[in-house]
Amino acid sequence: MTTSKATTSKAMKTRAGSNEWLVLAGLLLLTIVPSIGGAVRVSELASDPAVTAENARFVTQPLPVLVHIVCVTVYGMLGALQFAPSLRRRSWHRLAGRVLVPAGLGVALTGLWMTAFYDLPAKDTVVVNGVRYVVGTVMVVAIVLAVRAVLRRDFMTHSAWMTRAYALAMGAGTQAVLLGPYTLVVGTPGPVSFTILMTAAWVINAAVAELVIRRRRVRGSV
Repeated sequence: MTTSKATTSKAMKTRAGSNEWLVLAGLLLLTIVPSIGGAVRVSELASDPAVTAENARFVTQPLPVLVHIVCVTVYGMLGALQFAPSLRRRSWHRLAGRVLVPAGLGVALTGLWMTAFYDLPAKDTVVVNGVRYVVGTVMVVAIVLAVRAVLRRDFMTHSAWMTRAYALAMGAGTQAVLLGPYTLVVGTPGPVSFTILMTAAWVINAAVAELVIRRRRVRGSV
């Protein structure tokens, strides 16, 4: 009986470990999609490109988008590792958090700045831009609340708010997942379909974040 229990426990730990690394791999893949686009944009700006209607806002004011790209890449990659329980129990988690907070604020604040001051393409409807304002603002608030929670050693609340902020920041990855197949099958999305798909990505990420938070509370872990 003891041997059976030990075998069962070992199998459960192995399965949990496998699930952990599957989740981590999925988050990293979701981060890589916008990171590749960001790398292409940085390469373009570094090559003194010809100004077009598509890139004019980036060429004339490159600093906000460059800061945004660096911050979202760091935040996405490093943030994904925070979802590995084996890493969260180590001092590495705390050190990484000190990088993630400014990186996350950089993502949100530059996103808000670009929405407010860049001449955005016509496909970016008023609704999409309105959602961007909401997402950026909620991200900033979530990170601030997460910092306040950890300072008072409320780690469960800290984890919940950081998870929400990360989910919103990764909206670009989910948007690529939704827009890519749609474009291949249907064609370039029009204003309405573009608005729906863009908004749906943030909604999906927010919903998944709440499910993760609920599961952690049930298990009593951060």
